[in-house]
Amino acid sequence: MRPSRPGVLVVLVVAFALVTWLVLRQVYSRLPTVPWTAIPTVLLLAVGEAYSGWMTRARIERKPDTKPVEPLAVARLAALAKASAYVGAACAGVFAGFVFYVLPLLDQDTPRRDFFLAGGSLISCVVLVCAALFLEHCCRVPKGPEDDEKRS
Repeated sequence: MRPSRPGVLVVLVVAFALVTWLVLRQVYSRLPTVPWTAIPTVLLLAVGEAYSGWMTRARIERKPDTKPVEPLAVARLAALAKASAYVGAACAGVFAGFVFYVLPLLDQDTPRRDFFLAGGSLISCVVLVCAALFLEHCCRVPKGPEDDEKRS
């Protein structure tokens, strides 16, 4: 499995933001307000992934008071990280589309509320993507002394 590429994640954010903005032009007045529950939920996922990355790195490096990690568990965590990065980027794009759509409507109460909730959700999705990339980085096999000798 190859590492996630930041360029692909940026393209996902932009594409989903554009599609969301276009859809909102047609249906915004019929939608309920943006839910606030996305913010703490996504932040909890981000904290969980960051903690998993921190612990996985410690176990891979065989720090004191840690048990060795199963290779299959690391592969599963890497798959989770990659999936979380892509889903987080897609959700960030959706919330960015909301933010850009309601930006000119901030003088009204409901769009202002949607702006702040979508903005907070966008930030929490970016935090999730960063945590997922950190977890993915922590799942890499460390370079050993024999790798340095091959380069010389």
